Amino acid sequence: MTGELVRDISVEVFKTVLLVSGPMLLVSLLVGVVISFFQAITQIQEFTITFVPKIIAVFLCIFLALPWIETTIVDFTRRLILNIPSYIR
Repeated sequence: MTGELVRDISVEVFKTVLLVSGPMLLVSLLVGVVISFFQAITQIQEFTITFVPKIIAVFLCIFLALPWIETTIVDFTRRLILNIPSYIR
């Protein structure tokens, strides 16, 4: 196993992780900005107000994106396993 092969596999892993986690992070960011804007306008500085909507939004995002996440991870794993013979040459 060469260093170039390890680098290529690592790049694939990081791309897959970013692709799978990206929607949840984006939803969390958008909900956080909206709630922060709401708190700035109303001057309500309660810390729990930010957590509950974020948790609900991220849970809904995971629930809706789960089939796509599963397909992405299974495809990556399948490609990795099928390429094992070429990795050990």
